[in-house]
Amino acid sequence: MRIFVAIVLAFIGTAALADSTGEQVRGDRAPDATDVISGLYAFSRFQQGLLESTDLNGNAEVKNLAALRAEEAAKRDKALKEIQDAIGTEPCVTKSAGISLAKPDDTDGPAYVRSFYAAQIPEYESTIALLERYLRTPDNPALAAFAHEHLPVLRAQLKDAERTMADR
Repeated sequence: MRIFVAIVLAFIGTAALADSTGEQVRGDRAPDATDVISGLYAFSRFQQGLLESTDLNGNAEVKNLAALRAEEAAKRDKALKEIQDAIGTEPCVTKSAGISLAKPDDTDGPAYVRSFYAAQIPEYESTIALLERYLRTPDNPALAAFAHEHLPVLRAQLKDAERTMADR
């Protein structure tokens, strides 16, 4: 029962974060470069937060993947910073919800691994949707190229997370 409650709490926590990242653009308005940059930075903060929330003695798969995603986020942020500087825009910094994985008694067990992957899925979905909406009417060629380059990677990572969730 404790594991079930922990997983439910993880979903509730990530739902709030999903609302604060890629879903910043309301209504029918297409996102502009500032919206996209802000959303991507928020997604990077989420990925880096996953690393911070993994238990040091927990599942090696979770720790390694969290470290890899945090490293990818740092590289993506570096490339994004160059585009941001060229555009001359400042991203909207929003307070993001805290990132915490459910901590079942067994941080090496399947419930913990599932909660790790489950936390990522809504974030990937909202970030991918943001980039797709932006690419319908991009306002900056460099950012559009960046989005085209990163969309397939994000989609593949989402599919991996979904596949792993289904396997566990």
